[in-house]
Amino acid sequence: MASQSRRALWEAGQRHSDLAIVAGVVLILVMMVVPLPAALIDLLLAVNISLSLLVLMLTMNVREALQFSVFPALLLVLTLFRLALNVSTTRLILLEGYAGSIIQAFGNFVIGGNYVVGFVVFLILVIIQFIVITRGAERVAEVAARFTLDAMPGKQMSIDADLNAGLINEDEARQRRQNIQREADFYGAMDGASKFVKGDAIASLVVTLVNILGGFAVGVGQRGMEIAQALQRYTLLTVGDGLVSQIPALLISTATGIIITRAASETNMGSDVARQLISDPRVLLVAGGVLFGFALLPGLPTVPFLVLALTLAGVGVATQRDADAGREAAAAAQPEPEPERRPESVLGLLQVDPMELEIGYGLIPLVDTEQGGDVLERITLIRRQIALELGIVVPSIRIRDNMELSANAYVIRIKGVEVGRGELMPSHYLAMDGGTGMKISGIETREPAFGLPALWITAEQRAAAEQAGYTVVDASAVLATHLTEVIRQHAADLLGRQDTKTLLDKVKEEFPAVVEELVPDLLSVGEIQRVLQNLLREGVPIRNLVVILETLADAARVTRDVDALTEAVRQGLAPQLSRLYASEDGVLPAITLDPALEEELREAVQEGNVLAWQPQRAQLFVERLAKAWETGMSGGTPPVLLCPPPLRAPLRRLIQRHLPRLAVMSYSEVAPGVELRAVGMVSLGGAD
Repeated sequence: MASQSRRALWEAGQRHSDLAIVAGVVLILVMMVVPLPAALIDLLLAVNISLSLLVLMLTMNVREALQFSVFPALLLVLTLFRLALNVSTTRLILLEGYAGSIIQAFGNFVIGGNYVVGFVVFLILVIIQFIVITRGAERVAEVAARFTLDAMPGKQMSIDADLNAGLINEDEARQRRQNIQREADFYGAMDGASKFVKGDAIASLVVTLVNILGGFAVGVGQRGMEIAQALQRYTLLTVGDGLVSQIPALLISTATGIIITRAASETNMGSDVARQLISDPRVLLVAGGVLFGFALLPGLPTVPFLVLALTLAGVGVATQRDADAGREAAAAAQPEPEPERRPESVLGLLQVDPMELEIGYGLIPLVDTEQGGDVLERITLIRRQIALELGIVVPSIRIRDNMELSANAYVIRIKGVEVGRGELMPSHYLAMDGGTGMKISGIETREPAFGLPALWITAEQRAAAEQAGYTVVDASAVLATHLTEVIRQHAADLLGRQDTKTLLDKVKEEFPAVVEELVPDLLSVGEIQRVLQNLLREGVPIRNLVVILETLADAARVTRDVDALTEAVRQGLAPQLSRLYASEDGVLPAITLDPALEEELREAVQEGNVLAWQPQRAQLFVERLAKAWETGMSGGTPPVLLCPPPLRAPLRRLIQRHLPRLAVMSYSEVAPGVELRAVGMVSLGGAD
């Protein structure tokens, strides 16, 4: 019960910590205006010293700076608190000639009541803090902030390379990116926070001088004290006040320097220092011998040097003995008997990567960042582009070298099946004719993504090719373009059930009602996956997933047929489809069907959206449709095939092998306000 009550108090304190911080900052500001009694001043001075000591201990026990990421803001608050205490103690010293027991003790005990000695000690502390610690910490913070910001792009590329190589997953990559951003923010904040420490040191010196002059004026001018008496009393109190403030300031300055200069380590600072100072016994023995020589010199104190020499020598001998014992134990250790051979686990060999890129040894420089390769960076941009364009997350692309391929060849595989192949010339550029009629010489080839005729040219020919109107790209861009096109064509194959579940969970974070209404009461995750795959096969983005799920929730109450659900979703995405296929001026070029042909197709449609059509008629239809599509392409915007809703899915199935790039839309998928422009009509009139 006691532990439960303590836990409840701790949780309550955590919940109200933000209010406590706000209240503390407000009270600090109030301290500068409202007079405080001497007893409360003593308490606050003790709190100031305790907090400064606590911060110093924390900075010495963190392994990396981000473990104390609140330090810059805390530094500002503590500096403001210390300045507010200076104002409060100054008010008490000048008004009452007394500022509490702590300041009185520092004035009498620490400096022996001698204000000259106290002032000298105070100046020494200020010089140490301002010139040594503060200036050094300020410079280190500035350099660390600059170097951290300069290193961010390289660290980001390294994370992307590990992600694309499959060494880390998305969550680990996201966490690493967050750590890099937090590190940059921390050192940037420390660069500015170090100025607080510098200003605090200057302010302490100025406040102390002002207090001495003010106390002298009050004592002599208002209280009628003798000059020596006023100087003794107020200077002693002021110097005591300065020491009480300067010691916590020195602790905070030291903590600032430690946390800025602290490199990432596996243990705290004390463990690191102790382990690394005594890591080499030879150094300890040599240092002990030197100190023993100092002990023998006449005029130098023998006992201190002799004790230190014996101490270092003893630690060195013990360290050497431990090292020798470790080596002997390792040498005497008998090799362990060979473990019993067990059947090899082959389960890991059964896994097939979602997407692979196999390259010949001649293309390794394209993917090796140390050799200037940028393929990994391009793959990161491709994954981002596909996410924005289609609304899916492309899985990590595993890149491996395949010695069975020719030196400059590469193969793209999806789930182990080859879907693309090509050859590159890393030291050349690929030039594609722009139709200007000007010709250049080169090695004839075909662009791997679209099969267009092209030439491999040297770097010296690049300028001439661009002047001749050729499109010139390097080998990495050719490979990236091929990868992008393969991903677009096979986006449906890359969307697995787990990927669908991930997309649903993401939507559920912001729109829980949409997902909860649909899954699992109306549709399963598998059925939603098949609908999304149908959309992706026709190049329809699924990024607007909320509209898709809302449409499915309405349509699934009538039918669970995946094809019917897909058609319903397409109609719900009518504005998006219209923008997808329309030209920049909002005109949708369309190829229509002859009314007689429409009627013939309606009669040929059977259950399952299958066209029971004679092969000769189907072939003739595809040929005339291809001719109409080529004619419509002359307008600059690819036209779509426009048909009644019942015929859309059957016609798409009919032409998908022969005209995969021709989009098929129904009348109900055209958004209101979109201007239709007929660029051709398909008719089978006159054909037998």
